[in-house]
Amino acid sequence: MSDGHRRSFDDCPGHRITVLGAFGLTSDGATVPLGVDPRRVVAYLALHRRPQPRAALAADLWPGVPAEAAARLLAEAVAGVDVPGLLAGDITDEQSPLALADEVEVDLSDAMLLVRAFSGGGRLTERPSVELLSEDILPSWTAPWIAIERERFRQLRLAALEEVSLKLTATGLHADAVEIAELAVTAAPSRESARRALIEALLAKGDVVDAVAQYDAFQELLRTSVGPESGALEGLFPSAGAWPIRTAAGGFRRPLQRSAVVLPGLRAARPATPGAPRRLVAGGTSPVR
Repeated sequence: MSDGHRRSFDDCPGHRITVLGAFGLTSDGATVPLGVDPRRVVAYLALHRRPQPRAALAADLWPGVPAEAAARLLAEAVAGVDVPGLLAGDITDEQSPLALADEVEVDLSDAMLLVRAFSGGGRLTERPSVELLSEDILPSWTAPWIAIERERFRQLRLAALEEVSLKLTATGLHADAVEIAELAVTAAPSRESARRALIEALLAKGDVVDAVAQYDAFQELLRTSVGPESGALEGLFPSAGAWPIRTAAGGFRRPLQRSAVVLPGLRAARPATPGAPRRLVAGGTSPVR
């Protein structure tokens, strides 16, 4: 979340919790400090808005700890959440489940509303705010229960960013489409659908060389760190026949097909392994006879 958005989020009255990018709790615009275990309890409840049975909550927060000891740790942590109105119900009743009060606002909940809105049909006539979709859930926290929710939200937010980029490309807002697709690519460089959205936006904008550079970078990433190269994105580029070359006699002839994609000003790099897909690189010309 950007600093400006975080300030506007925190300056509103009431209890508000942030879990995107970093943890934060504010009450009537003022930051509320919490100890380590109380902070973990509040973060867990912010990610799981339904009432949580205390035994299951304690087991998730203190895995491997005997049930009775985990229950005591949970009771101490709940007592440390000294923020009236933040938790629902009678928190002194150790048999009742725990939940945030309905009035408490969480940035993740707002982000999920954006995900659902962007996933629907319809066109975009202007660039929407996507700051809430630019951060992962508590990226520096390593607990297993966080990792599960983080990955689930990560997939949803990336898909939403890609959808926004595609809709902006269709509307003709190409620069905005490129910017938002770049957010997805930066977050997941090896994600093919994110790279596809970026290449489509660049081609629609007319940045053919940048589009091919993205294609090359993606193939190189796959080759060196993920697995075999993919030809799935080659279909985004015009075929060789779509780029006629003028001959000396004044006629037009198709260029020789040196790779799956032949574009003016680009050349195909010879693969290191025979039979492997050729990569596109800038700096060459299409051959003619």
